[in-house]
Amino acid sequence: MEQYVPTELGTRSIPRLLFQYAVPAIIAMTAASLYNIVDSIFIGHIGPDGQWGNSDGMAISGLALTFPLMNIGAALGAMVGVGASTVISVRLGQRDYKTAQHVLGNTVVLNLLLGTLFMVACLLFLDPILTLFGASEATRPYARDYMTVILLGNVISHSYFGLNAVLRAAGHPEKAMYCTILTVVVNAILDPLFIFILGMGIKGAATATILSQLISLCWQFKLLCNPAEMLHLHRGIYGLSLRIIRQIIAVGMSPFLMNLCACLVVLLINKGMKQYGGDTAIAAYGIVNRVVFLFLMMVMGLNQGMQPIVGYNWGARQNPRVWQTLRLTIACAEVVVITGFVMGEFFPNALTHLFTDNASIVRIADRGFRIDVSVFPIVGAQMVIGNFFQSIGHAGKSIFQSLTRQLLFLIPGLILLPPHFGLDGVWLAIPVSDVLSFFVSMGMLWWLVRKVNKEKLT
Repeated sequence: MEQYVPTELGTRSIPRLLFQYAVPAIIAMTAASLYNIVDSIFIGHIGPDGQWGNSDGMAISGLALTFPLMNIGAALGAMVGVGASTVISVRLGQRDYKTAQHVLGNTVVLNLLLGTLFMVACLLFLDPILTLFGASEATRPYARDYMTVILLGNVISHSYFGLNAVLRAAGHPEKAMYCTILTVVVNAILDPLFIFILGMGIKGAATATILSQLISLCWQFKLLCNPAEMLHLHRGIYGLSLRIIRQIIAVGMSPFLMNLCACLVVLLINKGMKQYGGDTAIAAYGIVNRVVFLFLMMVMGLNQGMQPIVGYNWGARQNPRVWQTLRLTIACAEVVVITGFVMGEFFPNALTHLFTDNASIVRIADRGFRIDVSVFPIVGAQMVIGNFFQSIGHAGKSIFQSLTRQLLFLIPGLILLPPHFGLDGVWLAIPVSDVLSFFVSMGMLWWLVRKVNKEKLT
C-alpha cells in the first residue's frame, strides 16, 4: 500500500505542488461556476411564453430566489465533502491508511442519508419556504418548478460534490477536474435541448443540471471502485463510525455554518432588494452574484489545491512548507480577485447584457457590480486564511472567522444600512463586511504564527 501514498506532498517544491493541485481545482471550480452561469444565461432569456427572447426578468428573479435553499443543501454537502477530504489528507500525512478508507465509506453513507432527509423536508414545505425567501406571485412558479427538480436530485448533487472532494484529497486533482468539466459540458448541451427544444422551460434547466451531475457521479464511482487505488470503495468501510463522523463534522462545520449563514444573508438581501427595488432588483442581484461567485470559486479552487498540501505537511510537522504554501496561495488569490475588481468596476454593462436585455435590470445590476467589488482586492487573502485554519484542523478558528463575517458584520449591515441608503445600502453591506472580516482574519493569522513560533522556541 505504501507506494500509493502521495508522499510528494511532503517533498516536492511548493510552487510545483500548488500548481499541480490548484490548477485542476481552479479549472474544476471555474467550470462548476460556469455551468451555473450557463443556466442563468438561458433562464435569463426565457420569456413569459417559455421561449427565447422578450424576457420580463421574472424567470431569473425566480432562480435568484432559490439561492438560499440551494445554499442550505450546499452547506450539508460541504460539511461532509470538505470535512471528509480534510480528515483524509491529515490521515494520509500520518500514514493512517485504515482510517482514511473508513472515512471514504462514511462519506458515501452520510451523503445518502443527509441528501434524502433534506429532499423530503424541503419538498414538504417548498411553497412556504419560497414565500419566506421573497417569492411573489410572478416569481414563485419559476422558483417552485426549478427547485422541485433540483430537490428530487439532491442525493445525486450531494454525492457528486462529496466524492469530488475525496478524489482531490486522495491525490487525484486532475480526475476531480475532469469530472467537473464533464458536468459542465453535458449541462451546456442539455440546457437548450430541455429548455427550448423540448419546451420544458426552467424545469429543463434543473433537469439538465441533475442529469449532468449523475453522469459525472457514475464516473466517480467507477474511479473509486478501482482496487489498485489506495482509497477505493469495498466491503467493510461503510459502517458508520461515531468517531469518524465527529471528525468529519468538526472540520466540516466551518463550511457548513458559512453556507448556512450565506442562506440567511441571501434571504436578507432578497428581502431588501424586493423592498427597495422589487422583483427586478432581485433579478439584478442574481446576475451580480453569479458573476462575482465565478471569481470566488477560483479562489476556492486555489484553497482546494492548498488544502491537501497544508494538511499533509501540518500532520507531518513540516511547518516551513506550511507557511510557504500559505504565502504563495494568498499571492495567487490576489491576482484572481484584482481581475474581478477590474471587470466589475469597468465592464459591468457588458457582463449584465450576457444575462438580460431588460433595461431596468441592467441599470440596477451595473451599479450593484461597482459597489459589490469595490473592496475585492482584500477578499482573496481573507478567504485563503479562513480555509487555511480549516486545512490544519483548527475547526473552531475557521468557524469563528466565517461566522464573524456573516453574523457580526454582514447581517447587521443588511439591517442597518438600507433604511439610510435604500437599495445602495443593501449592496454596501457586502464590501463593508469584507473590510471588517479582513482585519479579523489577519489578526487570527498573526496570533497563530506567534503561537507556533513560541512553541518552537520552548
